[in-house]
Amino acid sequence: MKPPSPTGRLLRTTTFRIALAYLAFFAGSVVLLFGFVYWTTAGYMAQQLDDAIESEIVGLAEQYRQGGLDGLATSIRQRIAVDPGGSAIYLLADPQTRPIVGNLNRWPREATTRNEWLEFELHDRRGARGDAFLARARHFTLTGDYHLLVGRDFRTIQEAQSLIVNALTWGLAITLALGLYGGAMFSRGSLLRLEDINRTSREIMGGDMGRRIPTRGGNDDFDQLGHNLNIMLDRIEALMTGIREVSDGIAHDLRSPLTRLRNRLEALRQRGEDEETRRLVAECISEADQLLATFNALLRIAEAESGRARAGFAPVDFAAVTRDAVELYEPVAQEKRQALVISLIDGATVNGDRHLLSQALANLLDNAIKYTPAGGRIEVSLTRQGNDVRLTVIDTGPGIPVEARNKVLERFVRLDASRSTPGSGLGLALVAAVARLHAGRLELADNPAGPGLAVTLTLPTIPQA
Repeated sequence: MKPPSPTGRLLRTTTFRIALAYLAFFAGSVVLLFGFVYWTTAGYMAQQLDDAIESEIVGLAEQYRQGGLDGLATSIRQRIAVDPGGSAIYLLADPQTRPIVGNLNRWPREATTRNEWLEFELHDRRGARGDAFLARARHFTLTGDYHLLVGRDFRTIQEAQSLIVNALTWGLAITLALGLYGGAMFSRGSLLRLEDINRTSREIMGGDMGRRIPTRGGNDDFDQLGHNLNIMLDRIEALMTGIREVSDGIAHDLRSPLTRLRNRLEALRQRGEDEETRRLVAECISEADQLLATFNALLRIAEAESGRARAGFAPVDFAAVTRDAVELYEPVAQEKRQALVISLIDGATVNGDRHLLSQALANLLDNAIKYTPAGGRIEVSLTRQGNDVRLTVIDTGPGIPVEARNKVLERFVRLDASRSTPGSGLGLALVAAVARLHAGRLELADNPAGPGLAVTLTLPTIPQA
C-alpha cells in the first residue's frame, strides 16, 4: 500500500478535523453577523430614503397650499434646477397622467395606486435605454384630479449595498483562508509531535526496546503523554528483560548439561551389549536432541527479539538463501513422495542476518513438509512487490484456522493439543521474530488452490543503485 502523502496525513488528523469543525461554526457565526449588519444597514438607508421623500412631500405640500398648482409647478422647477443630476424624482401630471413639469418624461405604469408608496424601474430621466435602476416614490392626487409623484432613485443605495456585500464577501473569504491556514499550521505542529510518537513506536515494535518518546520540556499534553508512555515502556522493558533473562538463563544453564548427557548416552549406546539397551539409549538421545533443539530455538528467538543481531546486518542474496534451504529439505520431501516446486527471482537482496534468515526459511519448509501428507504438494515462490520481496510457502496440509493464526506465532503454541507430533511450538514464533527484526512481516492465509496453508514472509529489499 502506498504511504499517504504529508498533505494527506495532515488532512486526516483529528486536530485538523476539529479545526475545520470550529472554522465551519465560526464561518456560520460570521455569516449571521454579516447578514445582520447588512440587513440593519440596508434598513437604515431605506428609512433615510423614506424620510428624505417625506421631507420633500412636506415642502411641496406647503407650496401647494400657498400658491396652488402654479406655485407647486414653480417649486418643482426650482428644485430640479438646483440639482439637475440628483436623485430626487418629481413629476406633476394632468388628469390623463400627461407630464406637466418634472424630471420624468412619462408617468410610470406602476403608479396606479393613489396615496401609496411604490417602487418602479427607470432607465434614465430622458427616455434613453441605459442601465436600469429602481426608484421609490409616493403618488398623490391633487384638486382637479391632478397627479403628483415625489420620490428618489435607488442608485446610491444600490451602490452602497453592493460595496457592503463585496466587503462582507471578502471579509468572509479572508476569514476562511486565515482559518484554514491557522488550522493547517496548528495541525501540522500536532502531526509532527504525533509522528515522533509513531516513529518511536515503530522502532520499539521493531525490537529496539531502549527507544523512548522524545519530549520538549514544555509540560504540555504531548509531553505528559510522552512521559507516561515512557514510564510504561520502562516497566514493560524491565518485565521483558526479566522474562528474557530467565528464559536465556534456563536455556544456557540446561543446554550444557543436556549436551554432556547426550554425549554420555551416545557413548553408552556404542558400548551397549544387547539390542534392547541400545534401543532405550537411542530413545533417550532422541529426547535429549529435542530438548536441545528447543533450547537452541529459544536462544535464537531471544537473539532476534533483542535486536543485537542488527549490528551484524549485511547484504544477503535472499534468493540464494532460499535455494540453499530448498535443496537441503528436498531429500526429506522426496522421502514422503511430496512434490517440492520452486519459483525464484534473481537480485532479491535484503539487509539482514544470513544465519537467522536461513533458520527462518528452514522452519517454514520443515513445517510444510511435516504437516503435508504423503503425495502432497509444496510450492516455494519468491516474488517482488514494489520495494519488498515476498517468500511464499504453500502446502496441501490441514492448514490453520483463521482464529488460531495469530496464536500460533507465540512461543510453545501448538494446534496439536495432544502434542503427539514432533516439535516444540517455536518454529513460527522464530520466523515471526526474524521478520520483525528485519522490518518485515509474516502472514498466514489459506491455500488459494484448495486445502492447505500459505505462509508469506515479506522483507524490504536494498534499493538498486
